Amino acid sequence: MTRKHIAIFALIAAAALVLGLIASQALRGKSNDAAALLDAGLVMLPQPRQVPALDFLDQDSQAFSTGQLKDQWSLLFFGYTFCPDICPATLAQLRQLRTQIPEETWNNLRIVLVSVDPARDTPEQMKKYLGYFNAGFMGLSGEPDTIQKLSSAVSIPFIPADTSKENYTVDHSGNLAIIGPDGTQRGFIRAPINIDKLAAQLPGLVGGK
Repeated sequence: MTRKHIAIFALIAAAALVLGLIASQALRGKSNDAAALLDAGLVMLPQPRQVPALDFLDQDSQAFSTGQLKDQWSLLFFGYTFCPDICPATLAQLRQLRTQIPEETWNNLRIVLVSVDPARDTPEQMKKYLGYFNAGFMGLSGEPDTIQKLSSAVSIPFIPADTSKENYTVDHSGNLAIIGPDGTQRGFIRAPINIDKLAAQLPGLVGGK
């Protein structure tokens, strides 16, 4: 087994352990609503989790801090624009979500691609890439340490790539972090996304502030 395979297994195991522990807590004395959320891949934290104050650049080269993740619900997806599979598939599903939920719900939702490949994902590259989806997604990029801090804080792991290699890829989770309108983390959306079940449950969660 190569070091890369070991790293990938460690990444998967870490994400699975975190979500497993949270899901087991949620299932103790669960209600029908909690069970429906879990079935849709929505894993809610027992208590909100603070998100550290960190600074990024958005796809328009404007400064954006995590403190601005307020007044709307946000879904944070840690990916990158050169990703060959998980990222375009996930973003396409999230674009489809817009057609399956009420307009009010969509307007109360911010979908953010946080780059795990800051070496290549300049604001210009992020804007061009997100424009292909034409869904109003936001893109954030920043210093590698800043991205790692946010990733660790919301328990969405990734493994920094060896950028010296040509056409490198980045190993990352397909889960999304759910941030509430008060700027705290409320839970996760577990990969792979079941878009129909997610669309059925998300309005009840996001519909109001």
